[in-house]
Amino acid sequence: MFARFWRSTSGLVAVVAVGFSLATLAIGFSAYEVTHEALEEQLDHRVANETAALLTEAHADGISDLADEIRLRESARSTASLEYLLLDSSGRTIAGSMIADSAVKEGYEEFFRYHRAGTRGVAQALATPVPGGMLVVAADRRDLIEIDHTLATLFMGALLAMLIAGISSAALIGLATQRRLERIETTAQAIMAGDFTRRVPRDGSGSEFDRLAGVVNQMLERIGSLVANLREVSGDVAHDLRTPLTRLHNSLDRALTETDAQVRTQRIEEARHQASELLEVFAAILRITEVEGMAATLPRPALDLSDLVEQMAENYRPNMEDSGHIFRTQIQPGLTLSGDRRLLKQAIANLLDNSLRHTPPGTQVTLGAERKEYSVCIIVSDDGPGVEPSELGRLLQRFARSERSRSTPGHGLGLALVAAIAAAHGGRAEVESNKGFRVTLTFPTAASQSWAAQTARQELGQPHEKA
Repeated sequence: MFARFWRSTSGLVAVVAVGFSLATLAIGFSAYEVTHEALEEQLDHRVANETAALLTEAHADGISDLADEIRLRESARSTASLEYLLLDSSGRTIAGSMIADSAVKEGYEEFFRYHRAGTRGVAQALATPVPGGMLVVAADRRDLIEIDHTLATLFMGALLAMLIAGISSAALIGLATQRRLERIETTAQAIMAGDFTRRVPRDGSGSEFDRLAGVVNQMLERIGSLVANLREVSGDVAHDLRTPLTRLHNSLDRALTETDAQVRTQRIEEARHQASELLEVFAAILRITEVEGMAATLPRPALDLSDLVEQMAENYRPNMEDSGHIFRTQIQPGLTLSGDRRLLKQAIANLLDNSLRHTPPGTQVTLGAERKEYSVCIIVSDDGPGVEPSELGRLLQRFARSERSRSTPGHGLGLALVAAIAAAHGGRAEVESNKGFRVTLTFPTAASQSWAAQTARQELGQPHEKA
């Protein structure tokens, strides 16, 4: 139980309060010692000065004159006066109303016990030998004891106040922390029960708990999107793969019932081809899922984006020319990006393959790259037939295909993979269809905050065209 308490917020605050209390105690003890020693030194100094003054004044007439000086001082006694005792060589009192409770020894004595007129006291005393006797001058410690008591009372009061404040703070902070954590706990329990719409309430204060609530809500949004994505993928797989699986099943059934060996072999080859297509679909789905989950671990070395796009353009130029397409590039030089070169090349390849597959010969396809204020963009556009505006919203989803591309090969996963690659780099994919089809991949740059300053200092290269 105690181990759990010390690990709680209240326990931690209590530990801090105890630490401050101990620090207060240590400071108080040190201050007490310093003050006490200073007061004792002051008493010693006062006794020594008075002894010196008496010896100086009585130097000429000896011990008798010293006795007169003592009587004179005692006749003018006040509450702050010193105590005096003058003894002869045999120990008898010559002057002074103070009576020692023990034998007088030469030198300083911190606790000199005496009595006078029926009262007893403790004093700091200095016994000094004089011709024919011993002179004792003492300063009562009563005031010093009272000061010590006052200091002790103050420091104990401060210590008690610190403990009370610490315990109260621990209780209040623990209660406030518990209430705020209960909100997170309640939300987590609701989500565990299946309510993925619940979010942790925020107060807008910007405090640690408010920021934590924001982070938790972002995490819940991400989890919600992943769950929704999983449900969508499950539904898409069940819906879109039903037809090819049915064809595969029918091909195998016909092969089993076929008596002609040549025809049976043909049926089996058809089934094998259909199975290969299914494997490609599953591989593409797994690839999209893998890319979506690698945003946090994606290697992001700095790379020359302009050079990468130029290379992809040179690789695809023969294919474009062979298919009868007009291929142009519009690439701004000097573009850089932190990202995975292999994934970026795959995204560009998917977009160019999409243009090759879904546009007729004679279509102009343009591959471009440009810098915006805080980002860089890769653009693949064509002046082909495009798609219906009503279909744009779902083209980046898995298994989404436009009505015009139903007769062409493909499974509707290429653009979904492109969107996943863009998201993994912290960017986004956008599709447009206005006198053709256009896909824009926008990525934040590693030095986005310095682009404005760089633009002001130097003139950047302008886009150029290649036929």
